[in-house]
Amino acid sequence: MISPSYCNILPSTAFTTNNAHAGQRNHLLSSRTTNLGAAGNNADERTPMRQGSYVALVTPMTPTGSINFPELRSLLQFHLASGTDGLCILGTTGEASVMTMEERKLVLDVAVEECKGKIPILVGVGTIDPHHVKEQTLQAIDCGCDASLVVTPYYVKPPQRGLMRHFVDMADMGLPVCIYNVPGRTGVDITPGSIGAIADHENIVAVKEATGDISRVNQLEEALRKNSVDRSSILLFSGDDGTTDDFVLSGGDGCISVTANVAPKEMHELMMAALNKDKTEVERINAPLRSLHNDLFCEANPIPIKWAVKRIGKIDCAYLRPPLDELDPSCYERVESALIQAGLIGSMMEPNATQNITNTLLV
Repeated sequence: MISPSYCNILPSTAFTTNNAHAGQRNHLLSSRTTNLGAAGNNADERTPMRQGSYVALVTPMTPTGSINFPELRSLLQFHLASGTDGLCILGTTGEASVMTMEERKLVLDVAVEECKGKIPILVGVGTIDPHHVKEQTLQAIDCGCDASLVVTPYYVKPPQRGLMRHFVDMADMGLPVCIYNVPGRTGVDITPGSIGAIADHENIVAVKEATGDISRVNQLEEALRKNSVDRSSILLFSGDDGTTDDFVLSGGDGCISVTANVAPKEMHELMMAALNKDKTEVERINAPLRSLHNDLFCEANPIPIKWAVKRIGKIDCAYLRPPLDELDPSCYERVESALIQAGLIGSMMEPNATQNITNTLLV
C-alpha cells in the first residue's frame, strides 16, 4: 500500500502509466524463467537482506580492460571466508556504468554461482533512464540476485515527487529495493520525509544513506514513525565509511563499504560491535582503519581502492576503464601508509618497486 501522504503529493494521474503497464510488467515477469529463489534459503522472506557489512565490490580487470572472471571468483571467495555479511555488486565501485548488459550478466552469473544462499546479493541497477533501470532489474531477477540498489537518478535533479514515483515504480518490478542516496555524486538528495512516505511498499526494504550526516538515522526513523512504517521492516545502511561507526551506533543497521574490499573481516567485526552498542570495541577495531576510510578517497572512488586491492595481493591489475584512470603515483605512499596502519600489509614498497609500477603505467 502506498502511504496516503505520498498519494496527496502526486497528481491523480500519477499512477496511470504504472497501471497501464501493470499487465505488461506481470506478463514479462511471469513469462521469464527466473532464478529469484535459486539455491537460497531466504526465498520466502520479505527481504533476504540483513544487518552487517556489505562490500561495494570492485570489478577486477585485465591490463587491456577485459573483466578478469577468475579473479572475480577469487574475490568473492575471499569475502565469504572473511565474514562479509553481504555483497553489493555492479555499483559505482564496480564500474558498472561502463559495462554492457552482456558483461553485467556474466558478472552476475559468477556472483550467483559463488554466493547465492550464502550471503545476500545486492546489485546496482541505478541510472538516469527508468527504462534502463527496469531492464537491469529484470536481468537481476533472471540471474537470481536478492535485491536491487537503485540510486537517485543523477544529473537531471528530479523533484521529490519524481524521486518517490521512480522508487515506487522500481519496487513494483518485484525485486526488493534498497534506495541509494548519494547527493555528492548525483546532485539530488531524497529527503527522509520522501523515503518515509513510500517506505510501506512491500518491496522497499532498505536505504543506503551516503551523505555522511549521522542525524539522518534519527530523521529516517522519525519519518518511518510518522508514516506508521515498522522500523524493523527497513534496513538503514551507511554509505560513508568514515562515519559508519557512529551511523550504526546511532541506530543504523550496517554499511555498504569501500573499505571492506581490503578489510572485510575488520568491517564485519566493526559492524557487529556497533550493532551491540559496544563503543569500546568499536573504537578498538576502527582506530587502525580511520586513515584507510579517508585515504581511499584521495582520488575518485574506485581509483584508490582498486590500487589498494592490488597492493594487498588480491588482484594483479589496477586497471580502470576510461574516463577513470589508475591511481596517480603521487598517491601511492598515502594509500600504502593507510594499509600499513590498518595492519593489512607489513611494509612500504621499496622505492625501485614504486618506480617500476610508475614505469609500467607510462609504457
